[in-house]
Amino acid sequence: MRRADSVFARLFGVFLLAILLAHALAFIWFNQYGHPRPPPPPPNMEHREHMRPPPPSFGGPLIPLAFQLLTLIVAAWFAARLLCRPIQQLSDAAERLSNDLDSPPLPETGPRETRQAAYAFNLMQQRIRQQMQQRGRMLAAVSHDLRTPLARLKLRIEQISDPHLCTRMGQDLDEMIRMLDATLSYLHEQRNSEALQWLDLQALVESMAEDAQDRGADVTVSGNCLPFHAQPMAVRSCVSNLLENALRYAGHAEIELHDNRQHVEIWLRDHGQGIAPEQREAVFEAFFRIEGSRNRSSGGVGLGLTIAREAARRQGGDITLETTPGSGLTAILRLPR
Repeated sequence: MRRADSVFARLFGVFLLAILLAHALAFIWFNQYGHPRPPPPPPNMEHREHMRPPPPSFGGPLIPLAFQLLTLIVAAWFAARLLCRPIQQLSDAAERLSNDLDSPPLPETGPRETRQAAYAFNLMQQRIRQQMQQRGRMLAAVSHDLRTPLARLKLRIEQISDPHLCTRMGQDLDEMIRMLDATLSYLHEQRNSEALQWLDLQALVESMAEDAQDRGADVTVSGNCLPFHAQPMAVRSCVSNLLENALRYAGHAEIELHDNRQHVEIWLRDHGQGIAPEQREAVFEAFFRIEGSRNRSSGGVGLGLTIAREAARRQGGDITLETTPGSGLTAILRLPR
């Protein structure tokens, strides 16, 4: 009984029924029309109608073969649908889970193997959700527990009589706080799930450029882009980190929008010092900073590009770095439509 409730048993039954039906049709056909003609009747019985009915004018051996072929095609189509339906449902559920951890569970229906796969998938989703919630609580605790002693240290540093030492220790403490904030932001971006929504990317980029211009930054925007499905907060995080990176190290930024049927691209160009080709992949690693940028005037802890690329890849896109003609760096954010 357990083996009967399986995908194998159902496929075997469908194909067995198809083969039996095809052979039954062929047997009936040949039994009716396939016997050889009887010998000519004697002269005294030539007018009697004891002869077999002649085969139909449209008949022949192609008819049973066509019946067999048609039956097998129909049976194979139903069998393929029966086999692919649970696999397609599992694939769709996995895609929904990659975009949203709170997506509805997979229905545990169908044959035994399908129910087992759905149960295992739902259990995996539940455990992932629990682990992410546990990590979120841990991050909140770490944030609270670290900020309290850092705040006390900052108050005690102000009581140091040596101004030069007080300034240097305050700078080191501020850098520690920035690293803590950046690390918590990075971990929050990793655990944050966001549903796809219609996004007016052109309006978003122009708004961010206007905000930067209000702060005195040199930012220009060109090109056009139609709305498309994306994760708004993740896209904002990508553009914000790339824009801040360009303004921090070059002092200006040129944003270009490129739109086509497959992808939407944001080219963020500057004319600064740029990055050597052998370091363009390394800068996407967490906490990696080029030696020339390890100073307090430029700031940064080496997580901006890491956050931006991971946010882009969660949506099926990516970020690449190229050399700006002349000098500088061009960051290309590519998102699928």
